[in-house]
Amino acid sequence: MQKKSSSYSRRTARWAGSKTLSATSLLCAAGSLGAQTAAPNKLKPQIEDVPMEMPEIVVEAEGSVYNPQRLQSPKYTEPLRDIPQTITVIPRAVIEDRGAFSLRDVLKNTPGISMQAGEGGTVSGDNLSIRGFSARSDIYLDGVRDYANYNRDPFNTEQVEVTKGPSSSTVGRGSTGGSINTVSKMANLTNSVLTTVSAGTSNLYRGTMDVNEKLSEHMAFRLNGMYHTADTPGRDNVSMERYGIAASLGAGLGTDTRFMLNYQRLEESNIPDYGLPWIPNNGTFSGSGAGLTSYQNQAPPGVSFNTFYGLPGVDYEKIQTDHYTAIFEHDFTKDVRVRNVTRYSRSHRDSVSTAPRLRDTDPTAAINYTTALNRQLQRRQQFTEMFGNQTNLVANFETGPIKHALVTGMEFYLEHQQNANVAGIASVTDLYNTGVNLPPSAVPAPNAQDITTAYPGLPAPTEAYLYTCSAYVFDTMKFGKHWEFSGGLRYDHMYATVSGPGGTSAGGYSNADDLFSWKAAIIYKPVKQGSIYFGYGTSFNPTIDGASGAGLALVSGTNTTTSGLDPEHTSTYELGTKWDVLKERLSLTAALFRSEKTNARTTDASGITTLGGDQLVQGIEFSMTGNITKDWQVFGGYAIMESQTKASTAASSVGQSLSNAPPQTFNLWTTYNVLEKMQVGFGTQYMGSRSSSDSSAGSRTAPGYWTMDAMVSYKFNDKVSLRLNIYNLADERYIGSVGGGQFVPGPGRSAALTASIKF
Repeated sequence: MQKKSSSYSRRTARWAGSKTLSATSLLCAAGSLGAQTAAPNKLKPQIEDVPMEMPEIVVEAEGSVYNPQRLQSPKYTEPLRDIPQTITVIPRAVIEDRGAFSLRDVLKNTPGISMQAGEGGTVSGDNLSIRGFSARSDIYLDGVRDYANYNRDPFNTEQVEVTKGPSSSTVGRGSTGGSINTVSKMANLTNSVLTTVSAGTSNLYRGTMDVNEKLSEHMAFRLNGMYHTADTPGRDNVSMERYGIAASLGAGLGTDTRFMLNYQRLEESNIPDYGLPWIPNNGTFSGSGAGLTSYQNQAPPGVSFNTFYGLPGVDYEKIQTDHYTAIFEHDFTKDVRVRNVTRYSRSHRDSVSTAPRLRDTDPTAAINYTTALNRQLQRRQQFTEMFGNQTNLVANFETGPIKHALVTGMEFYLEHQQNANVAGIASVTDLYNTGVNLPPSAVPAPNAQDITTAYPGLPAPTEAYLYTCSAYVFDTMKFGKHWEFSGGLRYDHMYATVSGPGGTSAGGYSNADDLFSWKAAIIYKPVKQGSIYFGYGTSFNPTIDGASGAGLALVSGTNTTTSGLDPEHTSTYELGTKWDVLKERLSLTAALFRSEKTNARTTDASGITTLGGDQLVQGIEFSMTGNITKDWQVFGGYAIMESQTKASTAASSVGQSLSNAPPQTFNLWTTYNVLEKMQVGFGTQYMGSRSSSDSSAGSRTAPGYWTMDAMVSYKFNDKVSLRLNIYNLADERYIGSVGGGQFVPGPGRSAALTASIKF
């Protein structure tokens, strides 16, 4: 095993000249629990803690901690350059150098991802789109679905893996645009203590600890902790406070039979941000609103992006999320191994938020707006829980001249959700004066809610269950030195029930689906360091939660309108190439992709929902990760996308681009070691324009924007280092996430000073 290096030395010695890479493979290569990325034997900047002891495999290569070579999941047996799909792995080195304090911050390091604003009282949480398709339910923790709605923190994260393109054969339902897997830190056979303390502008205070203790020759314990509190830069009244703890106990480390027990808890207490209202484009303006006529489909003129339209002292958000995980792994031989993961997770959410909406002052006649603004109360209580079990068997063998890397497995999930929410008018105020409410008579009496004295009562919750049983098989076949074939097939049986207000008048409804998904690709390797591939894959979105089909993430009272529909299906074609250059220190990728959903859900003017839609997303994506020189590192990507609704029963949607599908996205993060003990970094991100709806009726478009970040770090000695991060260097005021009737501004300029101390 390699010796663990200090946090800072990993930054100042990014590359070593050795031509031997000691690659600690994942369990699919060496059968070790929670295995992480391969790293050079002499490369000090190895990911700081290797999750588990394991045998080493010697590979002729050089490397970079900005350029991980393998995924955690045993479903992927090959190195990244030989996987026929666009995949970005964001390692801990990049997460730390950028000073990322949330999963949203981490995902700025890959193109093609945009953030969505909350609806229906669900304000925050990692609500995002990948390549124009919602990915709210496509987030995984150590390969197991993590669908609860909360704000993920990277304090216990080793790396983040973003897989793009439909891949239900690998992960199951959803994954229309792609999926995200976060890899946890796990116990390993070293002794280490690392603490970080951060302080910054906007009342930022953050502390973390990472303690790993070797208990015996084959047993270890690891404990991670985090506390974070901060206001949102450039937003009045909005703040986030959270703490997390994660424990990992490993037994049998370094042997053929290993067992790991992991626990993670994240608790939040926030003031949520519903943002600012967008000026509607579906009515007329008169009186005080006459000046808004030329600002339809735009932000309100003269309104500061700092303005908070919520109710201070009233709005709140409290979330508690727990994950209990047991991992068992056994190597029968060096070529046959099995891994089983069992998890129980649960999440409680209680929130009150206030949505700003320009109100129709004459609802009995034509729509007419003034500057009167409804403060619409959104209250939600939600409980989600999941039990999952996943087993994978990996076997390497030969049939004549053909080499096989076979993976077969089964998954079982039971998901349960209780969801109660209510909406009403909290008060009416003026767009330009949030401190003065209009006369109470302006509030529609049937919806009036006096929440200054008491919160409105919640209705009985909607309750939903989803049962999933899956079986799959994958094989990578190698024909000589230059050709490989990769294929996979998956079967899913799903059964969902919904009762309560979301059910029918008869007391509820149920839905069952039996679904097959598959993928296939041919790979040509002209040399060991490069590949050219063409692949095809499918995904499905079952009708188990109403309009979105994303799982149980948003069970609501509208589900009965789509309960009888078949699943949506999406297919993708991808032609790409991957190369490791500069003695394999730098990875370059390029891919053309085309994803089409030919039976998308669509609702006509009468409210009838059918599978009459056709949605297309196509484009090209490039990436560059690794070391250009031993002192110069880079992590960047660029994606061009074209999206279109080709068919819909809603005439206004035909020809429109998909919501949250920016035509261009770009990200770059680069660091340079200017001195032996000093490093500087610079990053920039471009997000193209995004619309709030696939339909032209009521759709609003957010303009594109650029942001820039900077970093400087200094190592005082082997135990102490200091890093300064500056975010949004130019203090760009921009629309960060878009929703149906509102947008949330992106954070303004801020800075964080972080001290790292090793004991």
